[in-house]
Amino acid sequence: MDNMSYPVILTLMVPKVSKSYRHIYFTCFLFLYLLILSINIRLVMVIIMTKVLHEPMYIFLSHLCVNGVYGASGFYPKFLSDLILDSYVISSHMCALQSFVIYSSLLCEFTILTVMSYDRYVAICKPLDYHSKLTKFTCVKLILFSWIVPNFSVIPAMLLSNLRPFCKYHIDKLYCDNWSIVKLSCTSSFVNNVYGYIVAIIFLSCAVVIIVSYVRLISACKASLENRRKFWQTCLPHILSLINFTFALLFDVIYSRYGSNDIPESLHIFLALELVIVPPVFNPLIYGLNIRAVRRVFVSCISV
Repeated sequence: MDNMSYPVILTLMVPKVSKSYRHIYFTCFLFLYLLILSINIRLVMVIIMTKVLHEPMYIFLSHLCVNGVYGASGFYPKFLSDLILDSYVISSHMCALQSFVIYSSLLCEFTILTVMSYDRYVAICKPLDYHSKLTKFTCVKLILFSWIVPNFSVIPAMLLSNLRPFCKYHIDKLYCDNWSIVKLSCTSSFVNNVYGYIVAIIFLSCAVVIIVSYVRLISACKASLENRRKFWQTCLPHILSLINFTFALLFDVIYSRYGSNDIPESLHIFLALELVIVPPVFNPLIYGLNIRAVRRVFVSCISV
C-alpha cells in the first residue's frame, strides 16, 4: 500500500496499568507537560529580558530550552489525548510527523550541546579571543547549524521509512519513532540502515568536538584556579546535560532495537518515555540552579 497517498491507521502500545488509572495518569502527564512548558519558557523569557544574560552561552541555553518545548510538544498532546480518550491509534501521516518532531528535537539537542561545549572551550581556554571569535554573526551561524543540520538529516530518514509498504500495523511503543516505522515493512531495511550509519557518522563528529573541547578544558583548568572556578560554575551543568542526554539516547536505542516482551511493563514504559520526559525537565532546572547569573534572576522571577 502507498502510505504517502493513502494513510493507514496504526495502533500504539496500550499500557495495561492505564486502563484503571488513566485519569490519574492523564493528570500527572498534563502537569508534567505544563511544568516543561513553564520552566523552559520562563527561562527563555528571563534570558531575553535580562540584558546581562545577552551572552552567547545564555543565547545557546535559550535555544536548548526552545528545543525542549518543541520536542515535548511532539509527544505530550497526542499521549494525553490517548489517555483521556482511551484510544491508542494514529494515522501513518501523523505517525511520521510525530517521529520527525521527536527525533529532530533529539538531534538538535545534541548539536546545541556541541555548540555550547565549543563556547565553553573558547571562554575558558581563550578568554581574550572570546568576543572576537563568538561574534553575533558567528552565534547566528552556530544556531542555524544546530537547527538546520538535524532537521535536514531526519527528513530523508522519514521519507525512506514511510515510502516503504506496510505489512504490519502495530507499534510497540507509546509514540512513533523511525525504527518502529521501519519494522512495519516486510521489505529489506538495508537502505535505511546505511543512511542511519551515515547520520551516525555525521553526529559522531559532534561527539568528537565535545570530547576534544573537554580534554582541552581540563588541561587548561589544571594550570589556573580561576579556570577551575569557571569550569565548575558553567561547565558542570553542560556535563550533567550531556550525561542525561547520553543515558536517554542509550535507553531509547536499547528499547527500539532490542526491546523484549520479557521485561516488566513498568521498565518497558520507562524505557519508552525516558527520552521525552527527563531531558526537557532536567536541562532548564540544572542550568537555572547551577549558573549563578541565571539562578539569581530566575528565582527572583519565580518569587514575584
